[in-house]
Amino acid sequence: MLRSRLALWLAILIFPPLGLILLWIRHGRVFPKLAGTVAVFAIAVVELIWVYKFRIVFNGNMDHVIAYSFRWTSHHDADLEASRAQQKQEPEPTPPVEPAPVEPIRTATVKERTTIVPASYWTDFRGPHRDGVYSQTAITTEWPLKMLWKEPVGGGYASISFGDGRAYTIEQRRGNEAVTAYNPDTGREIWAFTYPASFDEVLGGPGPRATPVFHEGLVYSLGALGDFYCLDAKTGKPKWSKNILTDNAASNAHWAMAGSPLIVDDKVIVTPGGTNGKSIVAYNRLTGDPVWQSLNDSAGYTSPILANFSSHRQIVWINAERAVGLDPENGKLLWSYPFPAGMGMNCSQPVIIDETHVLLSSSDAHGAALLEITADGAKEIWKNNRLKNKFNSSVLHDGYVYGLDEQILACIDPKTGDVKWKGGRYGYGQVLLAGEHLIVLTEDGDVVLVRATPESHQELARFKAIEGRTWNIPAIDHGLLLVRNASEMACFRIGRTSE
Repeated sequence: MLRSRLALWLAILIFPPLGLILLWIRHGRVFPKLAGTVAVFAIAVVELIWVYKFRIVFNGNMDHVIAYSFRWTSHHDADLEASRAQQKQEPEPTPPVEPAPVEPIRTATVKERTTIVPASYWTDFRGPHRDGVYSQTAITTEWPLKMLWKEPVGGGYASISFGDGRAYTIEQRRGNEAVTAYNPDTGREIWAFTYPASFDEVLGGPGPRATPVFHEGLVYSLGALGDFYCLDAKTGKPKWSKNILTDNAASNAHWAMAGSPLIVDDKVIVTPGGTNGKSIVAYNRLTGDPVWQSLNDSAGYTSPILANFSSHRQIVWINAERAVGLDPENGKLLWSYPFPAGMGMNCSQPVIIDETHVLLSSSDAHGAALLEITADGAKEIWKNNRLKNKFNSSVLHDGYVYGLDEQILACIDPKTGDVKWKGGRYGYGQVLLAGEHLIVLTEDGDVVLVRATPESHQELARFKAIEGRTWNIPAIDHGLLLVRNASEMACFRIGRTSE
C-alpha cells in the first residue's frame, strides 16, 4: 500500500496526467478522487508555469489569446546568439546610397559615413521632446515601406533611442539584461553590455521595460529590477551605476520599473517609487551622486517629462496615484491632481496642450482629464471616459489629440473633451505623429498610415512589419523607422526622398 501510494504521488509530481489516471483506477470512494483531481490540476498548472515555462500570451485587455508558448523549448535565444555570431564573422555590409532627402539636411556619402556622423534626432523616449512627434524630415506616403533589415532581438518592452549614429535599446538575454547598440543602417550589433538580471511576469512577459536615453555621448539605461547604468555610448563601458530600488528603499512595481530616465541640465531623474521622500529622485548625470529626492508615491509606469507652463520649467509626472508638477532644481512639489489607477496602472504619458494646459489619460484611471496649470496649482477643466489610453500615449496635432481609446483610434478636441471621430481597431498598439500623418504600430505588428485630420478616420495604407505581440513604441531618426517587440526588430525607410 505504501509503495502504491508513493508511486501515485511520484506520478502526480513528475507527470500529472499519468498521476490522474492512476488516481482514478485505484479502488476507493469518488469524493476523495474528485478532491485529488482538483489537487492534480493545481499541481499541473504550477508545473506548467514554473517548471515548463508555459505561457499564455494575451492581448492588452487580457480577453484574447494571441499565442501559447513553452519558453524552455524556445530556440529564440539560440537563434539570437547565432545571429550575433554570424554578424561578427561577416564583413560590415555597405548601406545603400539613398537619394538626398527633400528637407535641407546634410547627408554623408558612404565613404564619409565612416568619419562623419550626423547629429542624432530621436535621442530620447518617444522623441526629442517625449511627445511622440517626428518632425526632422518629410515622410513618404508611398507604402508599403522599404524594409532595410530585420533581426532577432531579446525580450522586453523598451523602445529605441539614437545617438552618435547608433540605435540603443535594452533586452532580456537568458539570465541577463543587455543594453545594446546597433548600426541603424544595417542592423549589425556594435556592442552589448550585459549584467545578471531577469524579470518575468506571467501575463506581461519577460524583460526590461524602460527605454535607454542618449545624451552627450552617454547612454542612461534602467533595467526591470532597478539596475541603473550610465554607459559610454561608443564602447558600452559603464561610467557609474546603482540600483535605484536598493538606493531608495523602494519595492519594485508589479510589472517592473518602466520609467525612462529624464535628463535635465546636469541631472538625471528616475522614479523608483520609494517612501520617505524618495519616490522621484535626481542624480548628477556625470557622477551618479544624489542631488534631490521628493514625494512618497508609488511609481506607476510612466516616464517624467519636462514642460514649460507660463514660461516656468516643470517636471510633469503621472505616478500610480496622481499627476504632479515638480521644480527640476530641487524636486519641490508645485501642484498635484489625484489620478489613481487600478493596480497603479498609469502607463500613458501626459500630453502638453499649450503653456497652461496638460491632458492626462488612463484606461485604468477611468478616462481622460484636462488640467489648467497656474501658479495656484492644477485646476480640472473637464474629465470624461472618451479617451482611455492603456499602455500607449496620445499625440497633439493642430489643436487636436489623437490616441487609442482602448483599442480604437480616436480624435478629440482637448478644449472640450468632445470626440471628433473614432475608427479603426489597432489593438493596444502605439501612435506617433509625422507631419500630417499618424504612424500606428498595431498590437499585431502592422504599421499603419492614418491621416491626422479631425474630419474623419482616414486609413491610407498598412503592411506587416514584425510578427508577434507588439507593445513597444517605434522610433524614427533620419528617415529610418525602427520597430521592435520581444522577439524581433526591423528597420524601414520612411523618409521621403527626391527622385
